Amino acid sequence: MDRTEENRQEYKELQCRVKREVSKAKQKAYEELYTRLDTREGEKDLYRLARQKDRDGKDVQQVRVIKDRDGRVLTSEESVQRRWKEYFEELMNEENEREKRVEGVNSVEQKVDKIRKDEVRKALKRMKSGKAVGPDDIPVEAWKCLGEAAVEFLTSLFNRVLENLEKAYDRVPREELWYCMRKSGVAEKYVRVVQDMYERSRTVVRCAVGQTEEFRVEVGLHQGSALSPFLFAIVMNQLSEEVRQESPWTMMFADDIVICSESREQVEENLERWRFALERRGMKVSRSKTEYMCVNEREGSGTVRLQGEEVKKVQEFKYLGSTVQSNGECGKEVKKRVQAGWNGWRKVSGVLCDRKISARIKGKVYRTVVRPAMLYGLETVSLRKRQESELEVAELKMLRFSLGVTRLDRVRNEYIRGTAHVGHLGDKVMEARLRWFGHVQRRE
Repeated sequence: MDRTEENRQEYKELQCRVKREVSKAKQKAYEELYTRLDTREGEKDLYRLARQKDRDGKDVQQVRVIKDRDGRVLTSEESVQRRWKEYFEELMNEENEREKRVEGVNSVEQKVDKIRKDEVRKALKRMKSGKAVGPDDIPVEAWKCLGEAAVEFLTSLFNRVLENLEKAYDRVPREELWYCMRKSGVAEKYVRVVQDMYERSRTVVRCAVGQTEEFRVEVGLHQGSALSPFLFAIVMNQLSEEVRQESPWTMMFADDIVICSESREQVEENLERWRFALERRGMKVSRSKTEYMCVNEREGSGTVRLQGEEVKKVQEFKYLGSTVQSNGECGKEVKKRVQAGWNGWRKVSGVLCDRKISARIKGKVYRTVVRPAMLYGLETVSLRKRQESELEVAELKMLRFSLGVTRLDRVRNEYIRGTAHVGHLGDKVMEARLRWFGHVQRRE
């Protein structure tokens, strides 16, 4: 095309027309998006949009470098993958020293029923949609869409695996796990199935620069397996059988253990008994993570030692997400709940502060993302009026930010709550307490 004045003018007109059309298309797409977000079907898009806006607001979204053993920064994809593999291969194949068991245990030979179709059907129904796929790249939605054909295929596959795994058993690795399973009365067929799952097992590491090569895993439980927490609970239950006491003197959740005693001497004695019971069987008590706390201490200063090494004394510690203070107060836990609420609010602030999204939707996002973080564990906390007021003030600040209302606008708190469809936080705490009370009553 000749660069004449006429052609240049025509080009500018076309450029302006294209920009207008692009702007109209964007505006239409946004209108359709916000209309869809206000429907039940668009709820997933809403949370996806919130996560995307949170990611876009971060300066660094992925760390694609790593340091080697000597502290040098590795930048090439190949060297980063090799370092990840090297680290986890060493971590997952290092076994602690332990005593060899001399006593045997009888295996439980009993008939194990085949997996039934109704069990597979129930499991499929309970699986959530929209989750990340595994190594087979088959999403849950695919199995659900296939209906009865999927149920029949999976039932047949699982039963064939169950039969073949039992026959493939040839040696016994991870002796402690097998011993504890048999000691707990697990049927021998299930023991052999788990043994074959762990026999010659291999894994990979997925990192920001890709996937590493496979490597063998000879020690420990499978990472990310739904079965691993159950197997770990079996092992801990057996290994601690001789040393654990009834609640509240001993409280266990996975590998987090709380030992309570009435004196330092008893604490030291119980701690040493736990260390001996676990370490003689290959488990290790972390010296750096072990702490002790005195509640309402009246006696003089003293120390607690573990194998001659002084245990760190603290005035507070975090257990199962809640902060326990030595003076019995809960002020720091309330402050941490407020901070957790603000952290949750910031993650979805891209949606909560969007003026084009309705107040009803904002209230729903707040109730499902922010408020649970603020209320976590408070059903077991004895809140004072002042502490409850701290939570209420923080919540109203978040709601006012979300609705674009300031204190200068002279809008009452009740109107803010009504617009966002958010009830009083104190009422929700009371509901949680009643729910917890009912749970404890039914358990007893």
